[in-house]
Amino acid sequence: MDYDFIIVGAGSAGCVLAHRLSASGHHKVLIVEAGGRDSSPWLRVPVGFAKTYYHPGYNYMYYSAEEPALANRRIYTPRGKVQGGSGSINAMIYVRGQPSDFDDWERAGNPGWGYQALLPYFRKLEQHPAGDTEFHSSQGLIGITPLKEIAHPICQSYLRAADELGYPLNDDFNGASIEGAGLYETNIRRGRRDSSNTAYLKPALERSNLTLKHVRQVQRVLFDDQRRASGIEYREQGQLKTLRARREVIVCAGAVDSPKLLMLSGLGDSEKLRQHGIAALQQLPGVGRNLQDHLAVSYFYRANCRTLNDDFNSLPGLTRATMRYLINRSGPLAMSVNQAGGFFRGHADEPVPNIQLYFNPLSYRIPAPPDTTLTADAYSGFLLAFNSCRPDSRGAIELASADANEPAVIRPNYLGSRRDQDEAIQGSRLIRALAETAALGAVIDAEVTPADAVHDDQSMLEYFRANAGSIYHLCGTCAMGPDPREAVVDGSLRVHGVSGLRVIDASIFPNITSGNLNAPVMMVAEKGADLILQDHPI
Repeated sequence: MDYDFIIVGAGSAGCVLAHRLSASGHHKVLIVEAGGRDSSPWLRVPVGFAKTYYHPGYNYMYYSAEEPALANRRIYTPRGKVQGGSGSINAMIYVRGQPSDFDDWERAGNPGWGYQALLPYFRKLEQHPAGDTEFHSSQGLIGITPLKEIAHPICQSYLRAADELGYPLNDDFNGASIEGAGLYETNIRRGRRDSSNTAYLKPALERSNLTLKHVRQVQRVLFDDQRRASGIEYREQGQLKTLRARREVIVCAGAVDSPKLLMLSGLGDSEKLRQHGIAALQQLPGVGRNLQDHLAVSYFYRANCRTLNDDFNSLPGLTRATMRYLINRSGPLAMSVNQAGGFFRGHADEPVPNIQLYFNPLSYRIPAPPDTTLTADAYSGFLLAFNSCRPDSRGAIELASADANEPAVIRPNYLGSRRDQDEAIQGSRLIRALAETAALGAVIDAEVTPADAVHDDQSMLEYFRANAGSIYHLCGTCAMGPDPREAVVDGSLRVHGVSGLRVIDASIFPNITSGNLNAPVMMVAEKGADLILQDHPI
């Protein structure tokens, strides 16, 4: 069967594209997803991400290669393997990033990708309770819930601590400025996860010109004699099958699997492809390079007042929370546990905020398999975590073999620069300064971890190396730019050197954004849909 457009991946970007490309009714659209249906209720309940964190039915559960700068640890890298992709299993923090992030995209040779040009696409996404303002819209499809009225009361102690240190308090990280301490916004609607799957794809699937195929592992993109992408080869129940695209194939498989699919299709570094027995169709050495991520570490505190630990660890507390959710979808189960935080300058000389902070009114440890359950600590607790906004380090995605079913090799190259190491110390100092304020100190019984083990810059860096982990914001591996010797797609997201093929997801980011990636990924898809439709008018 032939389609006008074939979208590979029903993740945060693919769901937006499926909706927009099928909206006119004139284009026949197929979206192919390697994962299954989003049938579990844990994919809709906001705290359900704790249930999918190590669930092979919804999560690829990737690991990096050993990271030399992180004590040779393999870093856990969850990726969504379900309708909705990682947008169905993430923590739902809705942050756009700061204007300079996107202005840098434009300065890298991508006209039309600066902040002012992209703001209308950010506004187009959201149905915001602030209504139609300079920065927000009430007309979008993604429901936005600010946490400022419903966050756990202990978050106020954190805000007072930031104010005590002279940091600005920010009522809207997606408004005029990102700088300061505040409470996050979330893509939650009336107590349920509102992803591009629920807001874009599901309504669009009622159209007769849109088809979704689950559990199809795409093996490669097919090309005709003119080097035009003509379709895909995929595996279904052990059999190889093909589907044809009359207009374009659009790869939306994410920062790990989009470059992997391009390489399996003959697009990449020719010498490396030959090592796996893959004939090179187009020399594109940038495929898989430029991998970026946010690397975070947590400091754990025992509180002298109630936190979410008390709700989740006691039968009465959990019963109350469950009843609140069942009756009116409110309470702890209706929110992300990542509630407060902000964006700070780790040093007075920083031109823009370079440290993102999370204040979490719950303390929990990430388990190691075979233990796969995220559980709250047995005491009243909270945690403070941070990551650099724009790390310098660049890693790579590499093929493990020519077998599409074998996971790619993930080499993040964390802490690969002196600046990244300095920012690890800056963030640690920031957390300690907050904990030493009168406001936050009033609710702290003790710092549980790292406590006395961290007492100076060197021990801060050592703690970071031994305990930091990905915060799951991988991007940049099919970077947008004008030079095919470095970049993979052009400013219209078309793959250099071939036709009929685009990549639209986090892999096209020239540089990582300051904050959580889900909002900018959906924005890229909104703009990408416009670029496609401009090239294929009705």
